[in-house]
Amino acid sequence: MKEQLIHIEGMSCEHCVMAVRKKLSALSGLEVQEVTIGSARVAYDEARVSPEHLRRAVEDAGYSIGR
Repeated sequence: MKEQLIHIEGMSCEHCVMAVRKKLSALSGLEVQEVTIGSARVAYDEARVSPEHLRRAVEDAGYSIGR
């Protein structure tokens, strides 16, 4: 499992945290370790989850991945 810290732009409250956690948790092969305002720490199986999957899940929650 690969661990990654994702920087997320546009989050400002606990509702944002819950929305991102929900979308990331829906990805098969990914374990959400922590979501805070502005970031998420995840572990995932690279054979099942790609960086594109992570980006789409964050965008589906209404936010964008920071650089």
